[in-house]
Amino acid sequence: MNELGKLQKAVEITIAAGYQIDREAFEFLSSDIIIDDPATVMAKALQKIECLEEKPMFIGKSLLEAVLQEPEAKEEKKFVAEVEPEESTHEEEKQYPVASSPFHPYAKNVESQIKVLEDPTDNLSSNGTVGEFLDYFQDRFKRIEKLLRQRMDLKAATPISEALKSQHKAKLKIIGMVTEKREAKQQQLITIEDLNASATILVPTKASEEVQRKAQVLLPDQIICAAVVKTRSHLFLAEDIIFPEVGQKPMRRASEPVYAVLTSDIHVGSNKFNKEAFKRFVKWLNGQYGNEAMREIASHVKYCLVAGDLVDGIGVYPGQQKELTIRDVHNQYRYAAKIFSRLPEHIEIIVSPGNHDAPRKALPQPAISEDYLPTLQGSRRIYSLGNPCTVSIHGVEVLMFHGRSLDDIIGSVPGTDHEHPEKAMKLFIQGRHLAPIYGGKTTLSPEKRDFLVIDKVPDIFHAGHIHVLGMCNHRGVLVVNSGGWQEQTDYMAKLGLVPTPGKVPVVNLQTMEARVLSFV
Repeated sequence: MNELGKLQKAVEITIAAGYQIDREAFEFLSSDIIIDDPATVMAKALQKIECLEEKPMFIGKSLLEAVLQEPEAKEEKKFVAEVEPEESTHEEEKQYPVASSPFHPYAKNVESQIKVLEDPTDNLSSNGTVGEFLDYFQDRFKRIEKLLRQRMDLKAATPISEALKSQHKAKLKIIGMVTEKREAKQQQLITIEDLNASATILVPTKASEEVQRKAQVLLPDQIICAAVVKTRSHLFLAEDIIFPEVGQKPMRRASEPVYAVLTSDIHVGSNKFNKEAFKRFVKWLNGQYGNEAMREIASHVKYCLVAGDLVDGIGVYPGQQKELTIRDVHNQYRYAAKIFSRLPEHIEIIVSPGNHDAPRKALPQPAISEDYLPTLQGSRRIYSLGNPCTVSIHGVEVLMFHGRSLDDIIGSVPGTDHEHPEKAMKLFIQGRHLAPIYGGKTTLSPEKRDFLVIDKVPDIFHAGHIHVLGMCNHRGVLVVNSGGWQEQTDYMAKLGLVPTPGKVPVVNLQTMEARVLSFV
C-alpha cells in the first residue's frame, strides 16, 4: 500500500469510529515526521481517546504528538509490524522478504573497539583574517613538503630560490604549490612557489604522454615536486611531475569477522528521501529482511559509519523549499533520531556532518552541535565527529570525509565525472589533500592547522556527497563513495546527476572485502 493509501486508511478508520481530523492534525499525519504507518498511529490515538472521560469531536495535532511520545519499547513493536494485522498481506511479505530461521547476531557478543584518531571539532578558532589565511597555506605547504621529502629521491630537493641561480642545463627537483596553470601554443605553463620564491615550468609538446597527463590533472594550490631542467632564463623544462602519492601499503585488519556499513546522504526532510528503501535497510540490520546470505552479513555488522548529510537542511540549493516535507531543521533531526533508534543497540553509529547539516559549511566542519545532538542521540550513544575525521574501528583506520570538494575536482580535471566518484577520490589521496582548490564551490576556513592534509594513510577512505556509489582499491586503500538514500531532485536533474540510492557498501573488517547490498 502506498503512502496516499495508508493516509486514506487512517482517515477511514477515524470516520468509522465517529471522529474527525482537524486540519493541523491531518497535515501532521501526512508529514515525514510520522515514521509509522498513519493508520497505526491513528489506531493508537483512538485507543487513547477511549480512555478519556470527555471524548473530543475532532482529533487534534496535540493528541497525535502525545501518542508518538509514548515509550519507545511500544513503538519498536509497531515498527516491526509496519501495518495493522489485516493489512499484513502477501504484498507486504513480498516487499519485505525474510528467511524463517531465528536471527542470532554474532556482533552482539563482540565488544566494540573505537578510537577517535583525528577530530577537528575542539580545535577550530579561525576569524578569517588575511594573516590566518597566510598561516593556513604555509602550514599546508610545510606538511605536504615534509611528506614529499620522506621519499629517498626527494630528500635533497632544491629550494626554488637556489634553483633559479643554477647553471644552464642543470637537472633539479623543486617543490612548490601550484599558483597558476595555463596553455600557450599547445604547451602547458605551470607556476609554482615555495615559502620564498616562485618559478615557471614549461611542459613542452615533446614531453612524454605520462608527463603531459600529470600536468593535465594538476590542481590550483596543490603541492608537487617537479623534476626540471634549467634553461638560460628563469624558465624550467619539466621532465617529470611527482605527487605526494601514498606508497603501496598492507591493510590493517580486524582480528575477528565484524563488518562495517558505510553510508551517507540520507537527506531526512526531503520528499526524495527513499523512506521505504531505508526501512528495508533497518529491517535487514534487525534480521527481518533478506535471504539467509544477507541475514548472515547483517549478523556480523558492528559499525555503521555515516559520512554526512543526515538531513536535507534548509535553503541549501535553489528550489529546495518545494521538495521539503519537513521545513524545520530541528524536526528533521528529530526524524533522523527516530529512524536511527531502530538500529540494533549493539551496532555502533559514527556520524560526521555534510554541507546540508547544521554546522558551518566551511571546511573543516565541527561535529553536529549540542543544539541538535541530544535530539539525534535519543536513548543511545552516537559518536558525532567533525568533517573530516579519522577513526579506528577494530584496528582498521577509516578516514571519513563528506566530499563537498569533489564538485571542484570533477569540474576541473579531465576524465573525472559524477558517474565515477572514486576516480576523483583517488586524486585526493595522490595529492594528500581533501580540498586542494581554494576559491571554488568549497569554502575553506583558515585554521592554524590544515586538517584537510592526509598525513596518515587510512585503510578505508569513505566519502559521499555525489550520491553515486563507487569503489576501488588504490595502493592498499579501500576507496568508497557510499551513494546515499535520496532520489533525483530537480536540482540534480539540471546538473545531469543520476543518483544510485539504496545501495549500501558493507566491509568485512577481517578480510577487507567489500560488497554492495541493494534495498531498492
